[in-house]
This record gives sequence, C-alpha cells and structure tokens, in this order.
Amino acid sequence: MLQRQHPTESLSDDTGEVARTLESDPYFDGDETELLLQQAIASLPEKQRIVFNLKYFDEMKYEEMSQLLDTSVGALKASYHFAVKKIEAYFHEHD
Repeated sequence: MLQRQHPTESLSDDTGEVARTLESDPYFDGDETELLLQQAIASLPEKQRIVFNLKYFDEMKYEEMSQLLDTSVGALKASYHFAVKKIEAYFHEHD
C-alpha cells in the first residue's frame, strides 16, 4: 500500500524570513529586538520553548532532539513551527 506524501514546508525558512525582515528595517535596534525576542521566547509554552531553543540557538537536528526529548520528529517540527508563529505574532503585537 502506498502512503500519500504530504506537502512539507521548510520551517527554517520561517526564521530566515523574520531575520531578513529585521535586517532590512532601517529602524532596526538589535538590543531592543534581542530583548523582545527573549520576552517572546519566555512567553512560549515549555515544550515549544525548549524545542525552539534547541533548534534555533543550539542548531540541533530534529533526530537528535527526538532522542533527547523522547518525542517524534513530526511533533518536534510542529512545536517549532508553532513557536515561530507565536514569536512572530508577539513581535507584531509589540511593534
């Protein structure tokens, strides 16, 4: 039996686009943005915060996280995706 392939979206593209948007802003203040990012991360649910930190800052692969956190790769990708979306929303709310 063939399994249907679901379309995938690269989650790393989400964070890359956020970074490009910030860098292109002539009023970009790195210190203020760093503080806002830390506040946004702190507002995430614990699981999403852990996954985001491991992926974004530690650049850990999903397979490694899966073993470390005893969670499926799919669930980790979803957690990271939702974390990025919540961080983006936090930035938009605090412009």
